[in-house]
Amino acid sequence: MNGSNVEVDVKSLTFEMTKRLKVYLAKLVEKKGSDLHIKSNAPVRGRVMGDIIVISPDILLKEDTLILAKELLRSRFKEFIEKKSVDFTFKLNEYYNFRANIFFQMDGISCVFRTIPARIPTIKSLRLPNIVYDFCSLNRGLVLVTGPTGSGKTTTLASIINEINQKRNKHIITIEDPIEFVFKDDKCIVNQRAIGQDALSFSDALRAALREDPDIILVGELRDMETIETAIHAAETGHLVLSTLHTMDAKETIGRLINMFPGNEQNRVKLSLASVLQGVLSQRLVKRVDGGRVAAIEVLVKNARIESLIIEDRENEIPDAIREGKGTYKTQTFDQALLDLYKAGIISKKEAYLNASNRNDLKLQMDMFEDSKITEDEFRISIKGRP
Repeated sequence: MNGSNVEVDVKSLTFEMTKRLKVYLAKLVEKKGSDLHIKSNAPVRGRVMGDIIVISPDILLKEDTLILAKELLRSRFKEFIEKKSVDFTFKLNEYYNFRANIFFQMDGISCVFRTIPARIPTIKSLRLPNIVYDFCSLNRGLVLVTGPTGSGKTTTLASIINEINQKRNKHIITIEDPIEFVFKDDKCIVNQRAIGQDALSFSDALRAALREDPDIILVGELRDMETIETAIHAAETGHLVLSTLHTMDAKETIGRLINMFPGNEQNRVKLSLASVLQGVLSQRLVKRVDGGRVAAIEVLVKNARIESLIIEDRENEIPDAIREGKGTYKTQTFDQALLDLYKAGIISKKEAYLNASNRNDLKLQMDMFEDSKITEDEFRISIKGRP
């Protein structure tokens, strides 16, 4: 694309493509989907209950997606041409925003829009474990929410910030790329900064935050060693730091944080991490029996045993510590979370089995639960039938 086409004349745009986009997004919301996919020369698709389906048979030509890019980006279109991809937020209506990424690919331009309800979710509405309320009461330390892309990490963090905003008189700074949920000051002052628009990088914004009198700092993602180092330092100096990582469970999370540093620094990092880490929520979305999805969440809560395992480089024992701490520390493994969801009738036996970390053990526990239910039902029937 030559330089003459880089600058967008907004007055010449009809925004017809944006109108079509809104129709597709409305269909996605109607189907309770999470992501809309638009690709040059292909039907419009969406992710619904974890699967990619056709949202509309409309095929957007290469020229159509180029016009859409100009309508959506306007003054940022030049940045798009230079960087080949751009993150931004798109508002459908007062109820739904979308986190969007537009990028070049071999056949033209593609866009992906992630659904973000404008109404900020609560811990209760997300069915998060009750221990999350305890995390909201912390004055210092590091709390991490982890999981694969699309597992609801940002939504979980938003519910935590929402709870703090409603209950505590604090100063919250969020550093995001881009800003997704928008918070209004309630009991807290909430300052939200977007990378690119309000700050150069996570590490720069995090260092600056330490001079801005915060109580709670939300860092959208711990992407590099410098950001991790600064986040740990912030937690050590009396701040509550919340962030995310693309890791599958607590054991992998701790290993990733430590291994980001050179070998000669890892012992120091282990000591600092063991001191400041307060909890890890690792989540995966699983299909509900009544439609939609629910998060199955592994929960690590700091205690003396966990602290020792981190310092002594015994990360492989962390899953056992989590499983055995369910009654005392309110911790739980993924399989324990899946079993509870199955017992509550929220997910099917098959869905629990397919998502289990240890399928044979979970199947055995589910079979035992079914047998106990049958025994209880037979007992009730026998009691009822007595003269």
